[in-house]
Amino acid sequence: MMAIALVGVLTVIALPIYGGYKLKVQNAQAQQDVVAISAAIQSYWTYNRTLPNSLADVGLAGKLDPWGNPYVYYNIEANGKGGARKDKALNPINTDYDLYSKGANGQSKAQISSKVSLYDIIRANNGAYIGLASNY
Repeated sequence: MMAIALVGVLTVIALPIYGGYKLKVQNAQAQQDVVAISAAIQSYWTYNRTLPNSLADVGLAGKLDPWGNPYVYYNIEANGKGGARKDKALNPINTDYDLYSKGANGQSKAQISSKVSLYDIIRANNGAYIGLASNY
């Protein structure tokens, strides 16, 4: 009986620690993916002198983030600032293109300071920042 109780207590302690570790690993993977996709977009721009219209143009159509959602790409130069991600003051966070993962909750809004967007892994300042929207 004591052994079962001990295993139960250890399980209760270990599960949240494992969940936190798993989330950190997934966030790191999404950040690495955003860097790699950004490099593919930059390569496309180098050869074509224009940004791709979609991730399909760089051979990454349907690329999924660690949570099983597709990465989101928006060409600001071609489509305008209306659909661009925005900071708390409603200023676009990029001038060329937006690239992000919807993060662990799978939800997102245009304003990155929105509660549902805080878990997004974003590219901001034209690639100078890649990380959690909550840390931007």
